[in-house]
Amino acid sequence: MASLKDVARLASVSLMTVSRAINNPELLKPETLRQVQHAIDVLNYVPDLSARKIRGKNTNLSCMGVLAIDTASAPFSVEILLAIEQCAGKYGWDHFVVNISSGDDPVPAARQILSRRPDGIIITSAELREINIPELLRDRNLVLTNCYDPGNTALPSYIPDDYHAQYDATEYLIQRGYRRPLCIWPPAECLSSGLRRDAVQNAWLNAGLPAGQLNQHNITLSDIYYRDVVTLIAHYIDDNSPLFDCIICGNDQIAFVAYQVLLTRGISVPEQAGILGCENMTGTGELFYPPLTTIRSPYCLLGETAALHLIEERVSSGRTYVPCRMLRRDSL
Repeated sequence: MASLKDVARLASVSLMTVSRAINNPELLKPETLRQVQHAIDVLNYVPDLSARKIRGKNTNLSCMGVLAIDTASAPFSVEILLAIEQCAGKYGWDHFVVNISSGDDPVPAARQILSRRPDGIIITSAELREINIPELLRDRNLVLTNCYDPGNTALPSYIPDDYHAQYDATEYLIQRGYRRPLCIWPPAECLSSGLRRDAVQNAWLNAGLPAGQLNQHNITLSDIYYRDVVTLIAHYIDDNSPLFDCIICGNDQIAFVAYQVLLTRGISVPEQAGILGCENMTGTGELFYPPLTTIRSPYCLLGETAALHLIEERVSSGRTYVPCRMLRRDSL
């Protein structure tokens, strides 16, 4: 990797002149600046922005650090990080990501982030969860997205409005004439599962429909391959005739398994049973046949809003609920 000395040698100027070309180009003569820029281009020299920041130089480039809890490795939430990257670049900010698993100690990652001297920090999560902010981050310029700290209600947190999204989707099902839904949710330990389950029940009862026609189940926490979905659906099928008229799925993975079970049994979607998904997992909705109607989790908006919170120096605090939208395709 080329160094500052290499640039100075090729351009036949001093180290100070190269430094001025990078930090204060207006102080150099145009001919000298072109000479240094040519050397930089030839050598593919990249200035060490973090080092300049530590030395207190004015780089005119702010930086945000991202502590990503499972976010970079989850197929359905990586859009959060993409949105942060795009928003930061749009407004001339630098950014970097440190990814950890939910079971990891966050303190080493927090130290790694602070060593880069960011102007602000975003903590993201692949799924909605409660987190405990490490002590060394609590006095920093911090914003959370898709997670919140129950011990610090004033901390700015952007989270999806799962409840109202599921409530509205249930009203849509009712308007379409569905009256015997089978609901299959992720494990009860997942925060969003409880919110969505309550939303379906409240929308159902508020419509004056019998509680006995609403069947809701959670898969177990250990069921990482969604085998519970197969068993639950089979329980509500009598001689290849469904005892339900639609399946409300807590995520698109459950919907994927539900499709396979129904089609294996010769049950057509949506003619004999409709299917509603949730999250709109990246790149999969249109691959279902027929295409899956689902609730789109606002991952892009969660990332963008968190980044803008730092960039625009917003003063809002507490939880801000980001709306989720329904994608109406052909499975209902």
